Amino acid sequence: MVVVNGQPTDLISVHDRGLQYGDGLFETIAVIDGKAQHWELHMLRLARGCERLSIPFPGTEQLAADVDALAIDHQRHALKIIVTRGASLRGYRPPDSPQTTRIVYSLPWPDYPATNAEHGVTVRLCSGRLSSNPQTAGIKHLNRLEQVLARGEWGDPAIVEGLMLDNHGNLVEATMSNVFLVANGHLHTPDLSSCGVAGIMREIVLRECRSAAISVHIRTITWDDVWQADELFLTNSLIGLWPVRRLVTPQEQRDFAAPTLTRELRARLRDSLPDHVA
Repeated sequence: MVVVNGQPTDLISVHDRGLQYGDGLFETIAVIDGKAQHWELHMLRLARGCERLSIPFPGTEQLAADVDALAIDHQRHALKIIVTRGASLRGYRPPDSPQTTRIVYSLPWPDYPATNAEHGVTVRLCSGRLSSNPQTAGIKHLNRLEQVLARGEWGDPAIVEGLMLDNHGNLVEATMSNVFLVANGHLHTPDLSSCGVAGIMREIVLRECRSAAISVHIRTITWDDVWQADELFLTNSLIGLWPVRRLVTPQEQRDFAAPTLTRELRARLRDSLPDHVA
C-alpha cells in the first residue's frame, strides 16, 4: 500500500519536481514488531534536509499519521518516506510557495543472509566517482544517479556492495551504506562535508563510540588507508553493521582478518541493530 499526501494511491503528478528534477529527500526506515526504528533520528535528518533545500518540512506528526494510514500488520518491513517540493510549472526555479508531496509506503524486508552479519561480506571498488557538492553533502536527497551507475557496474551476487571514491581518490561511502575502518586499534570514517550521506546507523555508531570512549576519527581517508586497514565494516538502517571479509579491485583482492573491534561494536549496539530480533 502507498499513501500520497495522506490518501491511499500510488499516483503523483507528472509535474512533480521529485520526478522531474529529483527535487526532494527520502528516508528508509526499519520497522520491527510494528515499531519504526530510530524514528526520531530519521525525522531529525529529514527536517534538516528540508531546511537545507528550503522545502517545507511536513512535520513529524503528519508523517506519523501517514505511516499509521498504511495499516501494516506484518512483523518486519522497510518503510520509505519521500518528501518532494511538489508540482510546479516548467523550469528549474523553485516555486515561491511550494506545496510539498508526501509519499509513504512499505516494502518487504530484504532477504539478507544471516552470514552477512556473522561472517562478513565481499565488496568491490567502483570505478564511478562521487561529485563534491558541500551544499547537498550529508543529506539524503533524491539525486541517486551516481549510485545507480555504480551499482550497475557488477552483477556477481557474491559481491554485496561497492566502495565509492570522490574525484580526488578518497573514500566517501558505499553505494547504499557508510564505511568505517579500523587501523591500529582506532576507528575511522570518512568526512562527509563535501559529499556522501550521513547515515542514521553511522550516527548511532559514532554516539556509541563517544559514550564508550572508543577512539574514532572523522577524516579524509585515502585508498591506501582502506587497503592497509585492519578491519572494514558497513552500516545502514536496514543492514545494521556488516563486517567486510574481502575487498576486490580489478587488479587484486584483499582478505581481512577476524573483525575484533567490529564484533565488539555489534555486541554493544545489539539492541539498535535491525537484526537483533531472531
